[in-house]
Amino acid sequence: MMKLFKAALLAAALAMPMTPAISLAATPAGVLVVAQNIDDIVSIDPAEAYEFSSGEYVSQTYDRLVQYDAADTKTLAAGLAKEWTVDDANKTITFTLRDGVKFTSGNPLRAEDVVYSFKRVIVLNKAPAFILTQLGWTPENFDSMVKADGNKVVIKYAGDFASAFVLNVLAARPGSIVDAVTLQANEANGDMGNAWLKSNSAGTGPFVLKAFRPGELINLTANPDYFNGAPAIKGVIIRHVAEAATQQLLLQSGDVDMAKNLTSDQIATLAGSDKVTTETYPQAAVHFLSFNQKTESLTPPAVWDAARYLVNYKGMTDTFLKGQMQTHQAFWPKGFPGSLDETPYSYDPAKAKQILADAGIKTPIKVTLDVINSTPFTDMAQSLQASFAEAGINFDIVPGTGSQVITKYRARTHEAMLLYWGPDFMDPHSNAKAFAYNTDNSDGNYQSTTTWRNSWAVPEELNNETKAALAEADPAKRSAMYVDLQKKVQEKSPIVVMFQAATQVARAKNVEGYVNGATSDFVYYRLVKKN
Repeated sequence: MMKLFKAALLAAALAMPMTPAISLAATPAGVLVVAQNIDDIVSIDPAEAYEFSSGEYVSQTYDRLVQYDAADTKTLAAGLAKEWTVDDANKTITFTLRDGVKFTSGNPLRAEDVVYSFKRVIVLNKAPAFILTQLGWTPENFDSMVKADGNKVVIKYAGDFASAFVLNVLAARPGSIVDAVTLQANEANGDMGNAWLKSNSAGTGPFVLKAFRPGELINLTANPDYFNGAPAIKGVIIRHVAEAATQQLLLQSGDVDMAKNLTSDQIATLAGSDKVTTETYPQAAVHFLSFNQKTESLTPPAVWDAARYLVNYKGMTDTFLKGQMQTHQAFWPKGFPGSLDETPYSYDPAKAKQILADAGIKTPIKVTLDVINSTPFTDMAQSLQASFAEAGINFDIVPGTGSQVITKYRARTHEAMLLYWGPDFMDPHSNAKAFAYNTDNSDGNYQSTTTWRNSWAVPEELNNETKAALAEADPAKRSAMYVDLQKKVQEKSPIVVMFQAATQVARAKNVEGYVNGATSDFVYYRLVKKN
């Protein structure tokens, strides 16, 4: 039985090893206590952090030159840069930094800090480095591509893409700005402060790291000098609680203010509670059914068209997918600029059968369906098996481990595939390239895209439109182009996007202002209030 601890002693109690059990005290006023599984964290250095939980942490403690802020996660806004000018012809963007911004160390923000931050990502070359290297930056050419000029930072990029794409890249996690002076003082063996930054923070963000103990807790203290306004709460304590049942117990007993990993069944039991409420937030991953174009029976476009009416979308989201997924039928997820949120297809087996008959497609069609052997994927596969059979398309489900399924997918040896896709950074091109582009469909030209992996030789019109959207400089026109691309892929493609993932968060009713955007990078605590 875990020791009882009072609110006034919570911080001290959290400094000790804790085991899940029952506690009776309320959380302290002004501090948000969260129960969450955070054992995925490998590193909290923004140049290395590549996990969901570390993404959340980075957004609390660091800022980018431009960013999607808590107040509006759909609009790219000024971050540490108060303004910027774009020279598309010369592939250059000049950022002017905000005046008076300080790191939580007290050191002033300088253009040199920005240059150092980007350079250390390139030099350290950790998992997320590829996001910045897309801009043509290498250790060899970096000093000529990114330069400090007083309170300005001049960035050059190389590639056939528009400045809007560059801005979204710089708004991604590895674009976080660190305190160069502090890191250089804590450098060890040329690591640019990497080891030190795994247990400390060095940002300008709304919170500063007070303590991080892997597999135990993250303790954040509010930054009263945050340039965008001090957080409404004094701090955030994220307790690692792996078991969903324990999270629910702690929430209902008042020992935490928020539980982030409850199952849909647990969420349902909280309905009607006078102390706890729940929210569902769309996430970035889209789930799809795809047909390998190496399989002759799956090449007729009529099969693709019929398939869109053979998915029992509502049947799944109302039952075993409730709270976990929402119907979404376009490749760019809802909640991001440029998303297509229309869902024109519904389960209609009669219409599907008519489409096949009008096209002269002979049934039954026998197809193997590869699926990851875990919930909810196996449940989804069984639903598809039943609904597609209504039109004479018979799936033989082939379950396998995630690595087995993905290896087969990459080798293009599957027939039908049930999988999901998530963007690496918040720009529509991240998914457009995957779902609407493939100029070389040869077996020897491996591409990490759904189009190539399904052997779909994308029509030239879509390839050209994908390239044009990437190069379009005007943000509004660019978003419109991606919406049009999604409509075309939605209407005619061997890849049937069905759902978008969702997450459910349970919180005490006295907690308001929590923001949970479509990715872990868009989780924000700075607007949270406890009434």
